[in-house]
Amino acid sequence: MNIAFYGLGNMGASMAKNLVTAGHSVKVYDLVESQVDMLASFGATACASAIEAAVDADVIVSMLPAGKHVEALYFGSDTAPALHSVLPKGVLFVDCSTIESSTAKSIGEKLMLNGHSFVDAPVSGGVAGAAAGTLTFIVGGSDADFATAKPILEDMGKNIFHAGAIGAGQVAKICNNMLLAVLMAGTSEALQLGIDNGLDPKVMSEIMLQSSGRNWTLELYNPCPGVMDSVPSSNNYAGGFMVDLMNKDLSLAMSTANNHQSLVPMGSMAKSLFQLHSRSGNGKLDFSSIFTAFKAK
Repeated sequence: MNIAFYGLGNMGASMAKNLVTAGHSVKVYDLVESQVDMLASFGATACASAIEAAVDADVIVSMLPAGKHVEALYFGSDTAPALHSVLPKGVLFVDCSTIESSTAKSIGEKLMLNGHSFVDAPVSGGVAGAAAGTLTFIVGGSDADFATAKPILEDMGKNIFHAGAIGAGQVAKICNNMLLAVLMAGTSEALQLGIDNGLDPKVMSEIMLQSSGRNWTLELYNPCPGVMDSVPSSNNYAGGFMVDLMNKDLSLAMSTANNHQSLVPMGSMAKSLFQLHSRSGNGKLDFSSIFTAFKAK
């Protein structure tokens, strides 16, 4: 298919590469020109503007930082025309960003009024999952639009879930990431407690992996340096999923909870911990760096 891809960050660049590898004709645009050039060297078509990338596209895929960026891309801004207005009717828009559920619903409604289709399809699996093509996509949209989007998403991921109507993907994603934040903070706290009492973190990790404390962070993303190879904690917490992005997702979770008066005491505590961690100058580090917040100074 002819795909226009927008947002070539740590996740998006690998996702676009996988679409190229799968045989799609992929045009790319990003504000960071070096990322566009890198994708061009991999086989994508580099474009100088969002509008240029959209020409002849069957599908629009976006992977952007926040809802305001998705809205500006799709519906225009003071400096750029609306993307949807230059496309023939019937184009499928697939937004893989993590944004407000209400914003996803509003975007979908506007696109449908202009003759287009839309699914929100936020992702889980991190930078490693994006590179390996093993991401999980959590999709909100109609049955028909999900069926159209699924083969494209399968070229970038391993697990594709239909969560419900437009916006449902975003709700499911922020619930998952709220739990991830709680697990990462709790795992870090437990490991540091063991270290403070003379235990080897590798031994402690293995014990918990074979016990009731087993969880994803211990299995695939250990936050303690030196315990696991090829994860951010063993690379000075570089790469991966930034603390500031986790804070964004936790803010979305808190907003969603407030809208429905849901009780989220553990999520609220995780939000406070990660916000404090960011204010201490760690916002650009991987979120597993929350481990350092529990170390004795």
